[in-house]
Amino acid sequence: MTAMPPVPAGSNTVNPFIIADGAVDLIGFLIEVFEAEEVAEARTLDTDGLLLHAELRIGDSLLTVADRKPDWPFTPALTRIYVDDVDAVLARAEQRGGRVLTRPTDFFGDTLARFQDPAANLWWVYRHRPEAAQDWSSDAVGEWPADDAAPAEDWSSFTTPELEYINATLHESMNALTDPRTAS
Repeated sequence: MTAMPPVPAGSNTVNPFIIADGAVDLIGFLIEVFEAEEVAEARTLDTDGLLLHAELRIGDSLLTVADRKPDWPFTPALTRIYVDDVDAVLARAEQRGGRVLTRPTDFFGDTLARFQDPAANLWWVYRHRPEAAQDWSSDAVGEWPADDAAPAEDWSSFTTPELEYINATLHESMNALTDPRTAS
């Protein structure tokens, strides 16, 4: 295993960066939905008045947020987050303009849900349930391919109605993504 690279205090090896229209509103949304804490000294405005850089601490992770410039393309973030209470997070998201895309579903020992925030980013919301992990062992869902085996042609050997639902809602969500500036 490779040694962990040095990182600044408060950062992780991987730190997501979201570029969005209305970044200040998105920050407020994330503070309310995920109980994020803004790192106030990191907030920086660009000369055009748009937010150039802001940092939010969510759990042990650092998330950077900035405004999209007028000539930049729409680039939705796809972010995975672990929480204590999926239902509460979804309720807070819906109260603040988010849209649930995947209702809470059992997923390999976790509970998984998805929502889209008002800036059109997609959030995979998980609650890890180690006590349920044995329900998703290879005995329960079929044989997993060996690490050195060729990739499986499809997942039919281990799919479940829950996995089919999760996959279908992902396809629906991705196909429905539209640039907020051009959506009517």
